[in-house]
Amino acid sequence: MSLDVPTALLDRVERGEVVNDAEFVDVVRQSLPYAWMIVSEVASRSAASDGEFEDHAVPPPSEKERGQLLRALASDAIRGGLERHFGVKLAFQNCHRVAAFKLAAVGGETYQRFISPTAQIANQSPELRDC
Repeated sequence: MSLDVPTALLDRVERGEVVNDAEFVDVVRQSLPYAWMIVSEVASRSAASDGEFEDHAVPPPSEKERGQLLRALASDAIRGGLERHFGVKLAFQNCHRVAAFKLAAVGGETYQRFISPTAQIANQSPELRDC
């Protein structure tokens, strides 16, 4: 399981109750602390900068942390919850490069370049092949 959901919250969902974003994001924060730290960091730097985005490109210290990033950014629900919480658009390359774009930059030239197949290929290297 990718998230550690408190029993009380799981019981509520099983009864058909809706989970709000704040509750969901708190589960993500507690379950995926490394992913939370990285997304929080790039979102904070993006909010404080004049640039269109900020990114984090340091490989995780272990496969456990890499797995957290993959789970957080591969899940539409988790990724969307993080984006709404931090007010950014997340972009992801190479199983560890996370970028937080200002919403006004989404669709622009810099964003399109970052998410392009060309950028993905340009950021490949033999040591990242199995990540």
